[in-house]
Amino acid sequence: MSPQNYQIVTGVVIATIVFLLAGFLIITVIAYSNSRKKKFIEEKQIMQSEFQQALLQTQLEIQEQTLKNISQEIHDNIGQALSLAKLNLNTMPAATNELLQQKIINSKELVSKAIVDLRDLSRSLDTDYVQEMGLLRAIEYELELIRKTGTIETQLLVEGVAARSDKHKELILFRIVQETFNNIIKHAEAKSIKVNVSYNPSELMLLIKDDGKGVDLSPLNEQANSGFGLGIRNMHNRAKLIGADFNIQSSLGKGTEVKIILPKQNNDNANKQ
Repeated sequence: MSPQNYQIVTGVVIATIVFLLAGFLIITVIAYSNSRKKKFIEEKQIMQSEFQQALLQTQLEIQEQTLKNISQEIHDNIGQALSLAKLNLNTMPAATNELLQQKIINSKELVSKAIVDLRDLSRSLDTDYVQEMGLLRAIEYELELIRKTGTIETQLLVEGVAARSDKHKELILFRIVQETFNNIIKHAEAKSIKVNVSYNPSELMLLIKDDGKGVDLSPLNEQANSGFGLGIRNMHNRAKLIGADFNIQSSLGKGTEVKIILPKQNNDNANKQ
């Protein structure tokens, strides 16, 4: 083979190898890209599924807690008001004219109070009441129920211009707040609850403080002690699911502070409440 033919053959072989390598590289890149895309789609589907499951669980828990609140409200307030009204009506015939008028006035006030309380309760029977009222009003309503028990003082401070968030995220946020309230009522032996709702340009912040006995949070870091702090972990996981930060600070004898921050990019569909 002449040197010229040898060079031609060599050039063809090299060109073929380069072409094959380029083709292999292109196929590899496409396959890798498709694999990444498929993995991204699968992860997105898993996250959407987890979000829907958490949302459904939240709705069920809110419904359950609402029914408990209704039962307590009927027993403590409406039942008492109607009992007193009935007592006034039963003692009217024996009363003097002046006392009779006062009993009638008192009975009207008691019945009016019962009607207002029943109206509030009928509104809360709707499982979508949180989404309809919005997060801020739902928290106000929950604090009012706590205040009515007469055992815990409540305070709500709102900073900035109140704005609505995505209704599903508000529902999950409210359940975290509601669960925090339940923990305070059941375990903290607190005399007051203070809630700060701050609407900032970059974030929505919820701060819940109580003056109760506090709790030692160190067992939360012990994986073996999985029974402790399950509720706290659930709240943390729910916050993470909607892109919010959850933080709890507490020490024995100094109360507990829960802070939830939802960044602006995760706080879309904002409208004034």
